[in-house]
Amino acid sequence: MKTVFVLNGPNLNLLGTREPAVYGAQTLADVQQLCAQACVRHGLALRFHQSNHEGALLDWLHEAGALHAGGQLAGVVLNAGAYTHTSVALYDAIKGTGLPLIELHISNVHARESFRHHSYISPVARAVVCGLGVAGYGLAIDAIAQW
Repeated sequence: MKTVFVLNGPNLNLLGTREPAVYGAQTLADVQQLCAQACVRHGLALRFHQSNHEGALLDWLHEAGALHAGGQLAGVVLNAGAYTHTSVALYDAIKGTGLPLIELHISNVHARESFRHHSYISPVARAVVCGLGVAGYGLAIDAIAQW
């Protein structure tokens, strides 16, 4: 059984309470449950993580890269939060491991502040899901299952 990594960056632990008009009322636990259901539908295993620390995200990407090299990874869904707009290190990790990855944003970042319009992740992502709320996670896993 192949694995899907769903990685969430800074402040996503605050889902449900942080700016609900932007991010919705669902919690990170709700997102994890949604992802688990999507993985079950496709016969995939789920690894779900959140960290406010960039290094932890890098470590999980490296771990996913090792699984990918061994043929055990279906793909990665990455909501890097604000690191999307600042992290060359995440770009390097994704590019260096050759991960099949979908960049995900709950909100439509292109309709928000201008600093959110640039992504270091997009050039090394296979796809970008943006502005579909937490439903985007399930859709991203559905897409990965087709790869």
